[in-house]
Amino acid sequence: RHSARLASGKSVHAYLAMPAKTPAPAIVIIHEWWGLNDQIKAVTAEFANQGYLALAIDLMGGAVATTRAAASAQMKAVNGAQADETAAHWVNWMRGHDKSTGKVGTVGWCFGGGWSLNASIAAPVDATVIYYGRVTRTAQDLARLKGRVLGHFATQDKWINKNMVGAFEAAMKGADKPVASHWYEANHAFANPSGRAFDSEDAELAWSRTAAFLAEHLS
Repeated sequence: RHSARLASGKSVHAYLAMPAKTPAPAIVIIHEWWGLNDQIKAVTAEFANQGYLALAIDLMGGAVATTRAAASAQMKAVNGAQADETAAHWVNWMRGHDKSTGKVGTVGWCFGGGWSLNASIAAPVDATVIYYGRVTRTAQDLARLKGRVLGHFATQDKWINKNMVGAFEAAMKGADKPVASHWYEANHAFANPSGRAFDSEDAELAWSRTAAFLAEHLS
């Protein structure tokens, strides 16, 4: 567990998993609306097993929800400017880490999918992976992206839907930024094995695409 104090005076925390061999490319991992729970820590460990310096950041101030009502409440309470500052701090920390190659990617799911994109706008990264996250940003915002973007979306998702993703793709085009979007015949949160919407086949396919994408852009 690592802690830091931001310029704003806020204390922030993150969970680091080390790969067997270093220096290694780094990945900043952003949790769902539940917070930095054991499921996210398990994914972080898996990224370390894959050879990455893996850091799960906490945008909920240490809170972990177990009910949808609590998760929704803590998500709504997130201060956007503070979360931007937190995400940018950890991206820069990972880029400068003495065990890092200096290459950094972001990966997030649901709430964290949106923040994977936001983090990449707040601080330049080499690769951004979005799992069914809120992607409502302007072309002007997206012009600040430095690396490639991969998105995983679900056809049955009522929230992160075709309209939202279509507008995002149009804004990316307007910013002259490439994006690779993949659609799955599944529902929101299909990649979370601890949730009701888990779809093992689609989760495995999305993971293989994520792994290939990160290997290509962080090597």
